[in-house]
Amino acid sequence: MSVQFGRWHFAGQPPSPDYIEKVSAALAPYGPDSDESYSNGGIWILYRAFHTTKESRRETQPHISPTGAVITWDGRLDNRSEIISELRDFLTIASTDVAIVAAAYEKWGASCFAKLIGDWALSIWNPRERLVVLAKDPIGTKHLYYSFEKDHVTWSTILDPLVLFAGRTFEICEEYIAGWLSSNFPATNLTPYVGIQAVPSSSSVLLRPGKHTVSKYWEFDPSKRIRYRTDGEYEEQFRSALATAVQRRLRSDRPILAELSGGMDSSSIVCMADTIIASGAAETPRLDTVSWYDDSDPGLDERPYFTKVEEKRGRTGCHIDIGAIRQKEIGTKRFFTSGFEDDRFAATPSPYRELSEQFKQYAEYMMSRGHRVTLSGIGGDEATGGWVPTPTPEFQNLLVTAQFFRLAHQLKAWAAKMRKPQRLLLWEAVRGFLPRLEVPTTARWLSPGFVRRNLAALCSYPSRVKLLGPLPSFHDNINKLNANRRCLARCGFRLELPRDTRYPYLDRDLLEFLYAIPPEQIVGVGKRRFLMKRSLVSIVPDELLNRRRKAFVPREANKNNLTVWSSSLEMGSHMVSSAIGIIDPDRFWVALRRTRHNQEAPSDALMRTMTLEFWLRHLAIQGVLTNSMSTKSRDYTPSPQDEKVEAPAQRKSSVS
Repeated sequence: MSVQFGRWHFAGQPPSPDYIEKVSAALAPYGPDSDESYSNGGIWILYRAFHTTKESRRETQPHISPTGAVITWDGRLDNRSEIISELRDFLTIASTDVAIVAAAYEKWGASCFAKLIGDWALSIWNPRERLVVLAKDPIGTKHLYYSFEKDHVTWSTILDPLVLFAGRTFEICEEYIAGWLSSNFPATNLTPYVGIQAVPSSSSVLLRPGKHTVSKYWEFDPSKRIRYRTDGEYEEQFRSALATAVQRRLRSDRPILAELSGGMDSSSIVCMADTIIASGAAETPRLDTVSWYDDSDPGLDERPYFTKVEEKRGRTGCHIDIGAIRQKEIGTKRFFTSGFEDDRFAATPSPYRELSEQFKQYAEYMMSRGHRVTLSGIGGDEATGGWVPTPTPEFQNLLVTAQFFRLAHQLKAWAAKMRKPQRLLLWEAVRGFLPRLEVPTTARWLSPGFVRRNLAALCSYPSRVKLLGPLPSFHDNINKLNANRRCLARCGFRLELPRDTRYPYLDRDLLEFLYAIPPEQIVGVGKRRFLMKRSLVSIVPDELLNRRRKAFVPREANKNNLTVWSSSLEMGSHMVSSAIGIIDPDRFWVALRRTRHNQEAPSDALMRTMTLEFWLRHLAIQGVLTNSMSTKSRDYTPSPQDEKVEAPAQRKSSVS
């Protein structure tokens, strides 16, 4: 992931040398391969490269087009040959990605964005029309943030400089916090800070003095239908689409590292990549793998499965024992608080403990082998029917298209397979057409006003299936894709693990194919991954094709950790999260007391709440919060039934 940054003062004054120096120093570690910039009057644009392809090493960015447009591009263009063919008078097969994008913009203007297939984010300064355009790919795999002020606009791949060097403080975005507390992530256009936004996926943002417009440039077509006569044709097309998705992400002049978890998604990527590399159709010189296991829980140990893939490919990858790492770190203060205790700025409430020993071993392996690209199986479950088989989208399709005889037949078949009453399966389908809001357990100690204002985000943005419009199965696919988009928006570029992460199952063309075929091809009667398993016979080991669904049991927070963390929290009479209207401390302490006394309580939700409090204190120390937020606090006196909570004294520096 290369880094782009820009600032435009509308009145024409350039940024101060001190500002330029601070931004450049902050972004330097993220882009080690170049230090290039453009400046003219009030516009200053910085680009720092993180090369992953041979073409990227020949790029000069910011790129200036013949008409003077200044373009910075962070991405991988997958349909290079198609665009070169359309613009053969201006391009050659040797053209760099940014040169191709610049030529496309010269020819089609902002309409070119819909033609760019791949993972990308770009910025364009158009001096003739005096405007800035920011845009991202339809899935949202890259990051691009911006701040629109009265007299200037600033944009950046990395969130930190927009916060730290803004010259002002920020209010916290309530909707972002609600989405984060829901465990299903905030909306993709949000950041934790009021006044700083993210460019949404499949959208462009036009910025000019007094005008700020966000526009969708492309959407999946709900009317697209693909119907074949035989199952074999669906299987052939799935193999072809998956192979293309993987091949596109093998474009690298260095070895690539694939995450091999032992599940169907990651195993299929590795096996398909091996097939492509063996045929000579891949640019990467080698594919390595990294796997993790936990012997402490035999039900979750994936070693028997990822080793089957290693046996098939004749190579052993890097193995990381996360069970041993957890045992070493569990119950320690460091396990929870270290992400917010050093001088490093944490722009979001995701503590750096996520980069503990497990990720240190991961990063060391990447550096030792020269990897800069990682392949991830994220998105595979949702796209290929990897969850527990459900007939709900299929039944909803049959209901809205009035195919009642077909519905009766499928109800009977599914009821027999799932051993459920037909009326219950039918009700589950009908219920999707009704409005539903299921308040999460966290809400019991959230401020009632906060819950009322942010209920949709707390409930993970539920949407009702409509009787008219796109088919319910298409609606279901887009809901799942949006959940993945929110997940990707949370995953920032980490210095400790520098890499370009690529997601074959989030390939635009692959998703278009899967969204256009009948849902009963993807999920058969009681059969998950129905199409995928049929298509990958002889490519993926039989042991994986025939295994039951990969076990997934979310880890509940360890109650010993809660005791350690609540002691280190030092809340006393002040909670920043209470001062800004998020937490009701009375209810929070009751829930914490129940957990510490081994009574039933949602300890994972308590973990997230305490993480939020530590992070808000971190922001207060960094001087990021507005004064009204960092100094206003609410006194709390434990009620008699809560005396055993033993709330510790306030750590003054954290809320001043």
